[in-house]
Amino acid sequence: MTEEPVQYDEGYGPEIGVGPHPLPWPQDRRYDPELLADGDRRNVVDQYRYWTREAIVADLDTRRHGFHVAVENWGHDFNIGSVVRTANAFLANEIHIVGRRRWNRRGAMVTDRYQHVRHHPDTESLTQWAAAEDLPIIGIDNLPGAVPLERTELPRRCVLLFGQEGPGLTEEARKHAAMVCSIAQFGSTRSINAGAAAAIAMHAWVQRHADVPPPSQPS
Repeated sequence: MTEEPVQYDEGYGPEIGVGPHPLPWPQDRRYDPELLADGDRRNVVDQYRYWTREAIVADLDTRRHGFHVAVENWGHDFNIGSVVRTANAFLANEIHIVGRRRWNRRGAMVTDRYQHVRHHPDTESLTQWAAAEDLPIIGIDNLPGAVPLERTELPRRCVLLFGQEGPGLTEEARKHAAMVCSIAQFGSTRSINAGAAAAIAMHAWVQRHADVPPPSQPS
């Protein structure tokens, strides 16, 4: 069945995507007949136009990266949606919400539909799960004793753990982290937006470990 209506980025409208697929339609189970008939206005890359959500997730599952993303959700942080959207862009293995189960999905722009999202009631639960999976927890926060992210070799398999906007990582999270990485800053502010910090850390992992394709050649 076709997905429920999609919320679009500001600046975009129903013109995003493609209209009905011309006949004859492709004979492939990955395609959604309703999308083929009505058009695909979702915010997905061209490769996945007209595919069902299940087919997209199954294809992503064949090539997800080795890092997980965990976010502490003690104060219903509005940045979580942005973190989830970035995790989808960088193809995180899984997203972990620590604390409150409910979180504001508006900033995710429905990208959470294509990710595996796991809930942990507290940091101890996350720690036990990570230990069972042999995944070191890497905290991201500008704390005394933190090592510079720019000079650190992030593990290929790990959990990148982010605190909420303002307080940052909880004391419990710091205690269980294998290490804490800081992001270099040069201005007057003490911290940067939590969503931005998460994007920088994930991109740092991508720079070290992802199979980045070469630039396309001009036609």
